[in-house]
Amino acid sequence: MKPVGIGIIGCGNISAAYLKAARSFPILDIRALSDARPEAAEARAAEFGGVARSVAEILADPEIEIVLNLTIPAAHVDVGLQIIEAGKHAYSEKPLGIDYRDARRLSDAAAAKGLRLGSAPDTFLGGAHQAARAFVDAGHLGQPIGGTAFFMCPGHERWHPDPGFYYKRGGGPMLDMGPYYITDLVNLLGPVARVAGLSPEPRRARTIASEPKKGETIEVEVPTHVAGAIQFANGAVVTMAMSFDVAAHRHLPLEIYGTEGSLVVPDPNYFGGEVSFRAKGDTDWSPVEVTLPYADGNHRSLGLADMAAAIRADRPHRASGELALHVLEVMEAFGRSSETGRFVEIETAPGRPAPLSADAPLDRL
Repeated sequence: MKPVGIGIIGCGNISAAYLKAARSFPILDIRALSDARPEAAEARAAEFGGVARSVAEILADPEIEIVLNLTIPAAHVDVGLQIIEAGKHAYSEKPLGIDYRDARRLSDAAAAKGLRLGSAPDTFLGGAHQAARAFVDAGHLGQPIGGTAFFMCPGHERWHPDPGFYYKRGGGPMLDMGPYYITDLVNLLGPVARVAGLSPEPRRARTIASEPKKGETIEVEVPTHVAGAIQFANGAVVTMAMSFDVAAHRHLPLEIYGTEGSLVVPDPNYFGGEVSFRAKGDTDWSPVEVTLPYADGNHRSLGLADMAAAIRADRPHRASGELALHVLEVMEAFGRSSETGRFVEIETAPGRPAPLSADAPLDRL
């Protein structure tokens, strides 16, 4: 396949992971990088290749077909709209936006122009999660009944060099980590039908423990512990908790329960990990073999590569804007439910993305 020209807007912390992984996908031709701080784009270009250019130059370049939006979450929709207006396909870091109605505008704008919209996370395409998906699809669980999904830690101010945005509008554990968990659950179980959520009053100040801002105080604007339940269209109910307020816990990241047994799915922030199953009546867990690709490292350009290949093959891409919009609506519903004390019905209902194993590995394209 002819490589697809890629431009990147945003050269912060996550860009290194994307650029390193992109080297494994010949379908991706990284042509230009841009950042509000030109020196950041120049540094990434020197490290990984490509040319540092302005946003305007990237959007005007006819050789660039997809623009990868790695700006901060609060800028995802505005930058995405600029990309679409310039006639480019857009692929965003997660979440698609920090407000469902704004993200809907982006989705509608892309559809109106016949352009593709994609979004992280793409970890659900990793070999371990695709193996879990194949196991569920084969019927080994029986009828899905429910599950659990937990991400809980003391907070990102322990390690991130500039953690303030995690505690401002658009941050918090649900918008930061929820996309990984909810996206993988939709991959496994299908779309969400309704949500019930609760959240206690957060601590209003956090102290940074990492350099270079160690000792500085962050004013907290968002919930930092969110819990509740998701009911899927197939009837399964998953208990969920996302927190920056938990010192330690013993919950596994993802478990799926069915009438015939229980499945442990690895951390959806990663592409690999151990998948295990315990059938009804068994006394121990058995490993589920993971033979599918992308289970052996950080492939954080996989969704972008799939979208590029989909453009060339004229087929749907998997880490789609439709999926990301659904996940954002679900995440926002936790807050709405907590505020109103009521279930929140989910309007969007995307189909499950196609299994990745149906195609040749994208690193061979």
